[in-house]
Amino acid sequence: MKICEWYEAKIIDTSPKNPELVAASARIERAQAIIAKIKASIGSAILGQTNVVDLGLATLFAGGHALLIGMPGLAKTKLVEAIAISCGMDWRRIQFTPDLMPTDILGSEVLDSDKAGSRSFRFIKGPIFSQILMADEINRASPRTQSALLQAMQENHVSINGINYDLPKPFHVLATQNPIEHEGAYPLPEAQLDRFLLQIDVPYPDEDTEREILLKTTTNEALTAAQGATPAEVQELQTLVRDLPISERFLEVVLGLVRELRPETTSIANVKKSVIWGPGPRGGQSIIMAAKARALIKGKLSPTIDDIGFVSLSALQHRMALNWNASENGINCGKLIGEALDKLQA
Repeated sequence: MKICEWYEAKIIDTSPKNPELVAASARIERAQAIIAKIKASIGSAILGQTNVVDLGLATLFAGGHALLIGMPGLAKTKLVEAIAISCGMDWRRIQFTPDLMPTDILGSEVLDSDKAGSRSFRFIKGPIFSQILMADEINRASPRTQSALLQAMQENHVSINGINYDLPKPFHVLATQNPIEHEGAYPLPEAQLDRFLLQIDVPYPDEDTEREILLKTTTNEALTAAQGATPAEVQELQTLVRDLPISERFLEVVLGLVRELRPETTSIANVKKSVIWGPGPRGGQSIIMAAKARALIKGKLSPTIDDIGFVSLSALQHRMALNWNASENGINCGKLIGEALDKLQA
């Protein structure tokens, strides 16, 4: 029986001998052991940035894609590498540039001839055929190349000359973006931004962490990750995340949050005055999946309102557009999301 099934059945017998409860607890304990190995491996390569690591792993365990935005030199690329290695996944890195073509990502067909002289086309797979694709500075590529990722991110396959080629499982795109250099860059369209489960802002490290970084990265000591799990174990975690139950109160808060952030349905004055468009249903789906994954990372049987607060900004900020009134009055997505959460919990 799945965890959500015995939860919905409101099983009264919570004794340690209840076989269904024991089985559910065993799944959580096994997941905790796997997650502990993954986090320990990442921690050997990445110093600090605990929240960023948790959001990155939540994206992975929820089966989604992530967009990491931060200043240069904040180890965004190294974080993606550490996550991939820690999870035992095959990964590829693409440096996006204005002259990058879709075939450079997806692959292309070449004309082969055999000894008999007959000719046929053979498809050579591109770097997208990996379990984790790192799209470095994704906004540097042209819209045509950016759109080559759309089908892959949504459908887990690519089409070349009318033939579908399935991507490996699991498949995740972890993209990075520099928030300050816009010259020669192509902003991601809303349709592509919506494909990312989370937009993860990577901040500067705190003073103690930065001190540790300066000490450990200027010696011969190598900060590297080691494999802590297998792709099969990651898929096991992804299945468990979907099995985790949510309460009616949790669902009400998620539903209320996304509706309060739409100018058409909100009762919050700042949202009416400052938001051009708010998050769609996919925003609510992203909050639930990311909150479930975060609950699993913390060893909880189901997500709580605190998990909504932890993931809501990352799940919604790239699904909202603010107008001039917001910029004039110093209003950002974080303030609006916080105001909506406060109202729903009042």
